[in-house]
Amino acid sequence: MKGIFILGLAISPAVFYAQTKNDSIKEREIQSVNFTKRLPVAKEIVNVEKDLGFKNLGQDLPVLLKNQTSIVTTSDAGNGVGYTGFRIRGVGGNGINVMMNGVPYNDSESQGTFFVDVPDLASSASQIIIQRGVGTSSNGVSAFGASVNVVSKDPEEQFYVKTDESYGSFNTYKYSAEVGSGKFWNNKLSLMGRYTGIHSDGYIDRAFSKLHSYNFSALFEQNKTKLRFLAFGGKEKTYQAWNGIDKATWEKTPKYNPAGSYFDAITGEQKYYDNHTDNYKQNHYQLLWNQGVNDRWNLETTLHYTKGSGYYESIEPVDESDDWAPKYATFGLSVPVVNGVQLTRTDLVSKKWLDNDFYGVVSTLYGKFDNLDLNFGVVGNQYYGRHFGQYKGLQLTQYQDVEYYRNRSIKNEIAGFAKGVFKVNALEFFGDLQLRNISYDTKIIMEGAGEGGNMEKKWTFFNPKAGVSYRISDGKVFLSAAIANREPNRDDLLANPDTKAERLFDYEAGVEKSFGNFQFSANAYYMNYQNQLVLTGEISNVGAFIRANSGESYRTGLEIAALAKISEMFNLSGNLTLSKNMNKNFRQETKDGIKNLGNTPIAFSPNTIANISASVKPFRNFSFGVQNQLVGSQFLDNTDNADLKLPSYFLTDFNAKYTLNLNRTDLDIKLLVNNIFNKKYVSNGYVYEAAPYYYAQAGINYMLGLSLKFK
Repeated sequence: MKGIFILGLAISPAVFYAQTKNDSIKEREIQSVNFTKRLPVAKEIVNVEKDLGFKNLGQDLPVLLKNQTSIVTTSDAGNGVGYTGFRIRGVGGNGINVMMNGVPYNDSESQGTFFVDVPDLASSASQIIIQRGVGTSSNGVSAFGASVNVVSKDPEEQFYVKTDESYGSFNTYKYSAEVGSGKFWNNKLSLMGRYTGIHSDGYIDRAFSKLHSYNFSALFEQNKTKLRFLAFGGKEKTYQAWNGIDKATWEKTPKYNPAGSYFDAITGEQKYYDNHTDNYKQNHYQLLWNQGVNDRWNLETTLHYTKGSGYYESIEPVDESDDWAPKYATFGLSVPVVNGVQLTRTDLVSKKWLDNDFYGVVSTLYGKFDNLDLNFGVVGNQYYGRHFGQYKGLQLTQYQDVEYYRNRSIKNEIAGFAKGVFKVNALEFFGDLQLRNISYDTKIIMEGAGEGGNMEKKWTFFNPKAGVSYRISDGKVFLSAAIANREPNRDDLLANPDTKAERLFDYEAGVEKSFGNFQFSANAYYMNYQNQLVLTGEISNVGAFIRANSGESYRTGLEIAALAKISEMFNLSGNLTLSKNMNKNFRQETKDGIKNLGNTPIAFSPNTIANISASVKPFRNFSFGVQNQLVGSQFLDNTDNADLKLPSYFLTDFNAKYTLNLNRTDLDIKLLVNNIFNKKYVSNGYVYEAAPYYYAQAGINYMLGLSLKFK
């Protein structure tokens, strides 16, 4: 677990790599990654196999990253499988710029990240680069809390067959098979393929997940040319668990799931609709071309295409008091009369579809001189999304898959950037200029159920960044400043077409230092926002958090991380985040008008996050460890109401691993026990009718895994 908690600290050998003018592909590849590692920003470089492999047994990527600095994770099903998410420095997933090999992963319209669509992503990754704050992202939505780049692993040079199996609590199991061809065709070509299936009943009632994923990569290398083709994706079917429960229910029956509930029209018996589910598949295709031009210049160009399609199916039970209950008129149906009484509402099953295409090109030219590194890049992406809905009658069987709304959206993005690092003795000066142009056009084709809108929006953003690093013995100190702008998402604009773009001024100062077997880092930050889109604490009828401009607000804090190698057997590591996250003169709309609440805490932003881990290796083939996490209390909305607050929680996880190396065979047996003290807690929730609602999380639970690799 060495290096897992170090904040921007150069632990991995690649960070200390001394670059030369050798033309080999390996060195040029390290050069492109190393550019990011040198920058004066708060960052972590996570080695997936080394830092996450011991707990990669089926849980989603956000949960695997939960012990990284300033991260809080969420899970709808309560056990880290299915719909999961993370917040970094209190900023939600739609404020975190997630990339896969430099290609944007955030949904173009919602700006959200749905890792459920790419299960077992960590098994196909080599590194995960986390930059907190604005960072240096050149592609995708501007980072307003962090950026995360998942770097896929290359095929290995030797033939192998690998299988990973695991089983654990809540009937959770994973099965995976991976094959690598090794190098062939005069050592120029290598292939790798993986398939994974994951199933879980979930901690929450009926919150099952049925997940499938695949990954295929081909690598061609010859002289100064490197070509990689990647095809990966997944298919998911999950029972909806985004409704949450009120506090009283959580205290008595925390596993209760109200989703899918309805009453039989004949017997009056309460039932649950079996297919109250989310269904989606997503396929990614990337062609990455790395071309060495000469000793100084190197060009990387990526063509990408993502195809997504799916729907969530929901029963919409009749409830005369519920504005969300379906009306006959909404679906263009004549209103029936029963016993002389008009029935205004009916039980229906609806399917709300997404069918979208995302494609584009990213090209970066790298230049390296004696004291100067340069990057120049261009980005062009287009998103085409189709939204449409169908319904069928639960009682009205004559209606089957009738379309009742349709709209479409087109989003275009063109951006250019230039970066440079200039070295003068022990100083390194960094500059980054980005110009980004976005156009968004959405139109209603068939009007119905209040879905969609007609609007055209355009934004042009200039995002400059600058910083300086000063090298000290076995470390460095740095300062940086950055400005970032970000457009509202689809839901923001549909709720309020006048929603303003956000602007962030980010100031960071840090130090990194090694003392023999002890490494230390600290980072102070001040993030000043204009028109930050904060979570209001409310959710939509599909579980999406509603946001609103908050005027002026800020996040400021101190992040500290350390790692100590006590002996060959014992390592100790940890991190601590102390922060203050405030809205200035926050105003709330009430039935009596606009009320100024003054300075209030920003929702979902705990002031304290801490992790401490210990790993012990008493024998060459056996190791075990303990990870502890403390997350401070956090408000569910921005009103500073103590009744709308999630309590703090402290969790402890245990892991053990035994490795047996035989002739051409490696065997790993892994055990992961989460929440070993059976803490009852919630990490996420929302506000409904001025009351708190919770997403309950599992108590003690385990996963047992077996990995076999034949070489």
